[in-house]
Amino acid sequence: MVSNASNGNSLLSMRNIDKSFPGVHALRNVDLDLDKGEVLALLGENGAGKSTLIKVLSGAHLPDAGSIEISGAPVSITNPITAQNAGIGVIYQEFNLVPALTAWENIFLGNAKSRFGFVRQADERAAAAALFDRIGVQINPDQPCRDLTIAQQQVVEIAKALSQRASIIVMDEPSATLTSAEVESLFNVIRELKSQGIGVIYISHRLDEIFEIADRVAVMRDGRMIQTASVSEVDRRTLIEWMVGRTIENEFPKHTANLGDVRLDVRGLNRGDVVRDVSFNVHRGEVLGITGLVGAGRTETARLIFGADIRDGGEITLDGVVINPRSPRQAIAAGICLLTEDRKSQGLVLNHSVLHNFGLPNLGKLSRCGVVRQAKERDRFAGYIKTLQIKAPHADQHAGNLSGGNQQKVVLAKWLESNSEVVIFDEPTRGIDVGAKYEIYLLINKLAAAGKAIIMISSELPEILGMSDRILVMHEGRVTGEITDVPNATQEQIMELAVQ
Repeated sequence: MVSNASNGNSLLSMRNIDKSFPGVHALRNVDLDLDKGEVLALLGENGAGKSTLIKVLSGAHLPDAGSIEISGAPVSITNPITAQNAGIGVIYQEFNLVPALTAWENIFLGNAKSRFGFVRQADERAAAAALFDRIGVQINPDQPCRDLTIAQQQVVEIAKALSQRASIIVMDEPSATLTSAEVESLFNVIRELKSQGIGVIYISHRLDEIFEIADRVAVMRDGRMIQTASVSEVDRRTLIEWMVGRTIENEFPKHTANLGDVRLDVRGLNRGDVVRDVSFNVHRGEVLGITGLVGAGRTETARLIFGADIRDGGEITLDGVVINPRSPRQAIAAGICLLTEDRKSQGLVLNHSVLHNFGLPNLGKLSRCGVVRQAKERDRFAGYIKTLQIKAPHADQHAGNLSGGNQQKVVLAKWLESNSEVVIFDEPTRGIDVGAKYEIYLLINKLAAAGKAIIMISSELPEILGMSDRILVMHEGRVTGEITDVPNATQEQIMELAVQ
């Protein structure tokens, strides 16, 4: 049963919102309420309808049916401009900023304060400074946005929304690329917005954040609003069950490892100051977790092993044979693959089909006399669609149109086809919903059971603790600790090693 309990201070009311696209009924009579000074967490798996609902609210999509009220008054939102005029601001994962312009120029871009046709720059600078002060942050208004951190750019986006008199701010995965300290700073900004009566719709796959910052939670599934409740009335397991529509007994389905011989051995790996004398090994059937704070050198280490960057020194041994991968092509030929942290820009060609993405690193196997054997390519990929349960309408679907979890499976399929024996996952579940995460974990178990050596790099400490057989912690390019008794390890123990 859906509860739309409100504190009687209604800011936004969406009723019976319905939206269909060719072949897809994206929203089915969805209701959503938001109060003044409230943070409403909007949850659901990829494809649940969250993005479509927000696009209706922001004027990017016209609903087929339904109504919207703001502060009790009906509004007609037909495009982004009418949404902005109604007091709705949306901050997407990919910021809408011009890197070369200053913070204040980005804030007032398209909404410049002018007099007799001239921009009143002094007034805009002062107004930008006042906006930063209003939300309790210190940013130089004259700083070009390209020189700001991701967290600071996010604040510029919030200030831009406030400059347009937004009373409702939607944040789409706002913490996805932030450090833990930056997330806490973001939460302080959100708390300040709440104190000023601004309503925030917070979309995130990180459930721990929901219990820290949200007042209520609304869960969508298959285009419907499944449940709405106070955060104080639910627990993590309940939220997961609402999202996926089934009981998940163990969020991290780790299997007992059956370790074999050492498959990958790394000794004295170096590259400038980012990777310094890193040594470790990974056994057949083992999941080695590598964690640490942002900038610790985790991704840089993976790139050296994969040949994406050239190392200054060190030795890499695979199955007892010294290898010297100086390019990804050489690493792939040796049996090493890397599922990159940023799958959209580094792991996939988004405007190409999933079939072509699958075939790209496997053209040698799928070709004869320089000609791709398309029937064989489709047949091989069809097998992975079945075994990995890739949800795509057809093999010619553009990779960019798939959900995050299914994109990750396409990347995994192409590497499995290349017979990789060492599989490096860099942030494998970033931006992926809990149901898809569970499937990725099962795939990791399956790979380990098949004798693959798995390296899993993750910032998510529950994930590292839940899925690793052994954990390495890095700080400033060095390995600062190794945890072998993972079942009895704690997040606090990892963090102590991560700041040494």
